[in-house]
Amino acid sequence: MANPRPYSGLIERLKAVGLRPTRQRLALAKLLFGPGNRHVSAEQLHGEAVGAQVRVSLATVYNTLHQFTAVGLLREVVVEPGRSYFDTNTSHHHHFFCEEDRNLVDIPGEELKVEKLPRPPPGTTVTEVDIVIRVRKNPGLEG
Repeated sequence: MANPRPYSGLIERLKAVGLRPTRQRLALAKLLFGPGNRHVSAEQLHGEAVGAQVRVSLATVYNTLHQFTAVGLLREVVVEPGRSYFDTNTSHHHHFFCEEDRNLVDIPGEELKVEKLPRPPPGTTVTEVDIVIRVRKNPGLEG
């Protein structure tokens, strides 16, 4: 028998972090949190929503992504000024960013070691280190 409430898991997930499960949040969560981890920009998610006939503005998509990030459902990965991706994998990890196709690829956290960090400013503590390694395809080589 089909699940009579296909959004029930998402409803509970949103409530657990203190977000009201509005129709638009649920629709965007369904697109974001399907099988597998993914990296999406607000524009990509808006395009997916429009394609799925979800009536939502780009501003609402941005607001929802930032709300989900603030409560720990997503991680924001800034690849350059004004360009962010939202990552459904919230575990400790880093990224390769392919400049040509603007694609992010996960690097497991244990595969990268930071030997020495600078001393943080007075009155602050380092809470996390996020590293984005920019890559470019070699001319004439595939893959």
